[in-house]
Amino acid sequence: MAQPTPLMPHATASWLVDNTSLSFEQIAEFCGLHILEVQAMADDLASSKYTGRDPVHSGELTHEEIEKGQADSSYALKMQKAPVDVSRTKGPRYTPVSKRQDKPDGIAWILRNHPEISDAQIGKLIGTTRNTINAIRERSHWNIQNIQPKDPVTLGLCSQRELDAAVAKAAKKAAAQAEATGVEEGEEVVVPKKDDREALIEELKAEREAAAKAAAEAAQEAEAEAWLEAKRAAEENAGQDS
Repeated sequence: MAQPTPLMPHATASWLVDNTSLSFEQIAEFCGLHILEVQAMADDLASSKYTGRDPVHSGELTHEEIEKGQADSSYALKMQKAPVDVSRTKGPRYTPVSKRQDKPDGIAWILRNHPEISDAQIGKLIGTTRNTINAIRERSHWNIQNIQPKDPVTLGLCSQRELDAAVAKAAKKAAAQAEATGVEEGEEVVVPKKDDREALIEELKAEREAAAKAAAEAAQEAEAEAWLEAKRAAEENAGQDS
C-alpha cells in the first residue's frame, strides 16, 4: 500500500526545503511531488510562493525521523500520522471569494492538460458550472483574453489528491471504453448512438451502391467504345479492299 502524502504537500515540501538538509529526492518522495517541483522551490523558481507548513507540528513527522533522513540521504521518510481527510457535506464546493477569480485559470489548465476529465468532474473539482466550462473551452468566455491556464492545486482550488483521483478515474473510464469497443490506447473513443449507427450503415450502403453503379456504367462505356473501334476498323478495311 502506498504511503499517504501530507495534507498540504507543497507547503510541507517548502518547509522541509527551508528548515532541513534533507535531499530533494527525500522531500519529493515523502510529499508525493516531482523532484523538479522541489528543485524549483529551492531555487525560488516556483510560480507561486508557498507558506511553509511544519509537518512536525501536525504530527506527520518527528524530529527523530528528520534526523534519520539527514544522516542518510537514501533513507525514506516515514509518515508518523496520516492526515485526516476533511469530510464535506454534499453540495457545490465552497470557494473563498479571494479565490473565485482564479477559477477560469484552473478550468483552462485542466482542459488543456487533462481533456479526458469530464465536465462533471471539473465542476466538482473547481466548484463551477457546465456553462462556464463550455465558454472557456469554446473561447467565448467574457474574459477569455485574460484567462491564463494555471494549476488548480497551486491556485488552492482543489487538493493534489482530488486532482489525481479525477485524472485516475477519467483514465480508467477511457480504458474501459477502449476495451469495450476494441479501440487501441491513444485512439479517440467514439461510441455512436443508435441513430448515428443506422445513419452510418445507410451511408455506407449508398456508397457501395454508387460505386457498383459507376463500375457498371464504366463497363458499358468501355464496351460501347470497343464496338465503335471495331466498326471503324471494319470500315477502313472495307475501303482498302475496294
